[in-house]
Amino acid sequence: MIEALPAPLALFLSALISSTLLPGGSEVLLVWLVRSSEYSHLLLWFSATLGNVLGSLLTWGMGFWIATRFPLKALEKPGHQRARRWLERYGPLGLLLAWLPIVGDPLCLVAGWLRMNFPLSLLMITLGKSLRYAVVLSLAS
Repeated sequence: MIEALPAPLALFLSALISSTLLPGGSEVLLVWLVRSSEYSHLLLWFSATLGNVLGSLLTWGMGFWIATRFPLKALEKPGHQRARRWLERYGPLGLLLAWLPIVGDPLCLVAGWLRMNFPLSLLMITLGKSLRYAVVLSLAS
């Protein structure tokens, strides 16, 4: 029989799925684990942040790859157009908001499509997401 996943791994996977184009509930899982598990808060914060950042990087990479197949004008969805305007105005700093529901995924996708500086994109995505999980963690404690 397969044993349940360790809590930090389950949180990592939930955060990874939550930050791609699929919906998820990693914040709810983080709060539940903080209140009911013996794992350190730092480990839980790190697991959630790492999974969420990697998911956003997958979305960024999809945008980068899609750009090789389709011209930028093919971004027809209103959310993608808003994300493009936002990123053209603020550059990679706009990725500090990659943690936002609904808005974050298009920001990462379009940032990849625009081939924004990867190290700076990674830094901004990581800062925004780590701060978000730190706030959730502090509210749950």
